[in-house]
Amino acid sequence: MVVENKATITYVQLLKEDLAIFRLVPNDGVIPEYKAGQFLTIGMNVPSEGKVIRRAYSIASHPENKKYIELVIRWVRKPLPGRLTTQLFNAKEGDEITWIKPTGAALLINDKLPSGEKDERRIICLGGGTGIAPFVSFAQHLHATGDKREIVALHGASYIDELSYKELFTNLEMESIDKGRDKWNFRYRAAISRPQEWFNRSWSGQTGRVETFLRSKDGEPSPLEQMIGERVTPQNTMFYICGWQGTIDGCMDYLSAKGFVTERNKRSDGGFEVKYESYG
Repeated sequence: MVVENKATITYVQLLKEDLAIFRLVPNDGVIPEYKAGQFLTIGMNVPSEGKVIRRAYSIASHPENKKYIELVIRWVRKPLPGRLTTQLFNAKEGDEITWIKPTGAALLINDKLPSGEKDERRIICLGGGTGIAPFVSFAQHLHATGDKREIVALHGASYIDELSYKELFTNLEMESIDKGRDKWNFRYRAAISRPQEWFNRSWSGQTGRVETFLRSKDGEPSPLEQMIGERVTPQNTMFYICGWQGTIDGCMDYLSAKGFVTERNKRSDGGFEVKYESYG
């Protein structure tokens, strides 16, 4: 039996008219247990429907944060306005929602190899749009627990103001530089897919979709490999991908050619190097 709980919206940060960060606090004050990479199902009563509409969203906050649950959500407006997101974007701080306990295993951080040894491979996170949410949780969780694995967060968006966690990620990278990568090993890069548009006129970073970080030209190292200083292989790197199915497919076009396989199509010994979650 599914148990529904109530929570209060305590914080709303409107990044643009159709993109916002929401913080929720359960009415009993207890943040539920969850793992980085899981999602939360929330619901709101939609008067026009005469019922509660529910949707699942990846959790952006990390398990060690016992103050609130954070979600980054886009307001669905095409082809038809989203029933829940329209209600949510009209909500105010102090309004109530319902929630069902966190779940999901597709993007849980891999800790062990098939041999039982600790998985110490580099972690590469590729998020398209709001698909960056689980990797915000990844980064903060690994930071909070003192994990020494190398982690790289790659975010793709259409516009600069959709880089929802740029400041957080930049601060985490600066800490890595200041403390030394032997203590905290984190890098962040973003790609903008519409650099020609006026709003993005100040952008000087990577252009194209997030998977362009994986693209090699004329046998040269890819932008990702140039950044980390070595070739990525199934032996040294684990990939996590979240976004539209086109993002997943685009990434796998490059990774499959390098011998990477997904958890859903793992090898006979149980080995794999890619986990992914598609939301469309």
